[in-house]
Amino acid sequence: MPNTLFLTGPPGVGKTTVIRRVVERVGPRAGGFYTEEVRQGGKRMGFRLVTLAGERAWLARRGAESPYRVGAYGVDVAALDAVGVPAIWEAIHHKEIIIVDEIGRMELFSRAFKEAVLAAIASVKPFLATVMLKPHPWVDPLKSRPDVVVWTVTRDNRDGLPERVLRWLESHVEDQGRFDPL
Repeated sequence: MPNTLFLTGPPGVGKTTVIRRVVERVGPRAGGFYTEEVRQGGKRMGFRLVTLAGERAWLARRGAESPYRVGAYGVDVAALDAVGVPAIWEAIHHKEIIIVDEIGRMELFSRAFKEAVLAAIASVKPFLATVMLKPHPWVDPLKSRPDVVVWTVTRDNRDGLPERVLRWLESHVEDQGRFDPL
């Protein structure tokens, strides 16, 4: 039975919202991170990485000087490696559930991030992640692995997905007696 669940879909469809609702329910049993948009005056300024332990770091922002760029945003690979990647390893070694939002273009500039994602997939723990919809030479083979399940988030199904994801996680936690989705 696959231990990895990827949520995919177009930008803005609600993948991160699904992740955050799941995180609220599983609490400290999960580790990893999610991303959030940072807006100022109605304008998107960038993206912040937030670990499930509460640590925050800029992932990408307008005007940031970086050799790694996605559109108008300079990507801070050092911040991802210093904050996000350790959060994944912490989850692999010390949590029941691993969560990553997201496996996308910005994060894929980091070799350490890719290694942590592969380790999360290889672990026996349930791994929940959002993943880019567009084709990508590194991501596409992950999505087609036999130990990975991919669900597409749509406007029609997104509100019911947190409960479905919680049921999936519950069926994958090694000692189900410890899992109480509230």
